Amino acid sequence: METLKIVVKEISAEETIAVRHPVLRQGRPIEDCYFIGDALSTTVHYGVFEELKLAGIATFLEQNNPQFQGEHLQLRGMAVLDEFKGRGFGKLLLKTGEQLAKTKKKDVLWFNARESALPFYQKQGYKKVGNSFIIPDVGIHFVMFKNIALRNLNK
Repeated sequence: METLKIVVKEISAEETIAVRHPVLRQGRPIEDCYFIGDALSTTVHYGVFEELKLAGIATFLEQNNPQFQGEHLQLRGMAVLDEFKGRGFGKLLLKTGEQLAKTKKKDVLWFNARESALPFYQKQGYKKVGNSFIIPDVGIHFVMFKNIALRNLNK
């Protein structure tokens, strides 16, 4: 039985576009795939690779949210190409981000989750906060979070 080499490594903002466009912004202009904060020195982009093929991506920004206490890390634009779904790559990217949050001494990892992704994130221990909202041309979202620090920081 052949074992495939799976690796998560830091990538550039530009490299995320190959996954952001077909998964998150399909049919939209390529310019919609560039997010505010992508180029900040504190922003980290990760790619998960199967062999040498980029399968999924996630971006983590040092962005606080007034709904939570402490220091925060925001996940933006996590996506896995359709051909790689169901292999645990999303979970791997999320765990990598949680480790980054711990390393950066952040208290909360939060993000805006698409309604369709709620079950996945809830299975990983994330909680919804507040009501749904619509991101124009993208769809219904919920704010989700997980306390990374050992202390309780819910407001």
